[in-house]
Amino acid sequence: MNYLQVLQLAAPEAALAITVLMVLAVDLIALRGKSVARRFGTGAMVSIVGCLMAAVFTFTHYGTTDPLHGLLVVDPLTNFLKVVLLILTIFTVLISASGKFTEHVGEYLALVLLATIGLMFLVSAEDILMIFISLELASLSLYILTAFNKHNAKSSEAALKYFLFGGMSAAFLLFGLSLLYGLSGSTNLSQIAAGLAGRGLDPLLLVAIVTTVIGFGFKVAAVPFHLWAPDAYEGAPTPSAAFIASGSKVASFYILAKILTMGFAGAEGSAVWQGYVSGWTPVITVVAALSMVLGNLTAIVQSSVKRLLAYSAIAHAGYMLLGVLANTPSSRSALLFYVITYALTVLGAFGVVTVVEAATGGDAISNFAGLSRRAPGLSLCLLVFLLSLAGIPPLAGFIGKFFLFSAAVGADAEHLGLLWLVVLAIVMSAVSFYYYLQVLKQAWVLDAAENAPAIKVPPVTMVALVLLAVLVILLGCAPGLLTRHL
Repeated sequence: MNYLQVLQLAAPEAALAITVLMVLAVDLIALRGKSVARRFGTGAMVSIVGCLMAAVFTFTHYGTTDPLHGLLVVDPLTNFLKVVLLILTIFTVLISASGKFTEHVGEYLALVLLATIGLMFLVSAEDILMIFISLELASLSLYILTAFNKHNAKSSEAALKYFLFGGMSAAFLLFGLSLLYGLSGSTNLSQIAAGLAGRGLDPLLLVAIVTTVIGFGFKVAAVPFHLWAPDAYEGAPTPSAAFIASGSKVASFYILAKILTMGFAGAEGSAVWQGYVSGWTPVITVVAALSMVLGNLTAIVQSSVKRLLAYSAIAHAGYMLLGVLANTPSSRSALLFYVITYALTVLGAFGVVTVVEAATGGDAISNFAGLSRRAPGLSLCLLVFLLSLAGIPPLAGFIGKFFLFSAAVGADAEHLGLLWLVVLAIVMSAVSFYYYLQVLKQAWVLDAAENAPAIKVPPVTMVALVLLAVLVILLGCAPGLLTRHL
């Protein structure tokens, strides 16, 4: 295969790379000296057109193609996930378009697109070298996006913490992947599994499992690798936090499941009740249980909505790990449905926070008081997003949890070995309803301060939030629209 054929397979990523250059050129050359609002509007338009072109290019290859032995795998599922990532990027750009947190518009949009390129390469990779490079391209872009609000000291502090924790996690991940290469003699996940077959769980393989889980545990913000998330979500510009919570979650969980189920095939072990066997499933079980418990209980005491959403994300990471643990075709489909619908929902929730924060000067729960009377449409969108995160029918969050929990129970239907973890997840979901209701109580029950003006929602942001809310309702009522592609 020549370079032209490889470029054709990587056409979506190439289209985004060209869009990065165009965004920078338009902002720095054509719009120099113009207002931030106009630069954001024009840059957003160019970015969205580039994302749409990239989405079109994903449909030029329908079959399964792996010309580079795992470096770039193109199949219907990876193409669909690329489209999902592009949709999340478009909504992030729309939410950012009315922002006033930076004057470096071109650089901001370019970094969002570069992060998307990294995530798109990540979902197409089945080679540990390509996985690491793609992950770092996305991570470095997200570190910088976290620090983009120069008017807020918390932004720089959050970015520094994110970067330091990210650097340590990258070291652990690289060490674990290098052990895999040393044990198997290959960087391809399928060949790694073949090379490890019959070896048993020797000490080096156990170290590789633990260090790899540590590396990806940071990326998905699972306990005890979650310490960066609350500060990063709170300090980062809200649209940046939205993208960290949505797009990176989709790609990170997909590749984590792929590494564990493909690369560590045969080293699963068991975490069923009274049937413990050493492997990666006991490690993931402990991480999942801790994430659900700590994330939900800590979210209860938060006064900042962004920190509340951060601890909620930690809890949801615990739920999603159930899909990895079950390790069946139905559980993988349920995991992808859950993580995609969660990404759409949390992106919308952060979009609402963006508007409230701009209007009131903060993201405290008390800032949402009287929102139903100050911005009725915005409060309706908030209601949909938070109830979906809580798992209330008929919204997408309920269907996602139903699919995920059913798949986890069905994975060991004879002995119901994972039932204890599913019961814990259900109990913690009930706990989460309390802190989501605290926000909704402020928005729908309590009154705003006297003389509090109506909140004006930028039209572009309102359109984006309404579309996200409609998607959350639609996927809850007709989940087959999404599951047929998974």
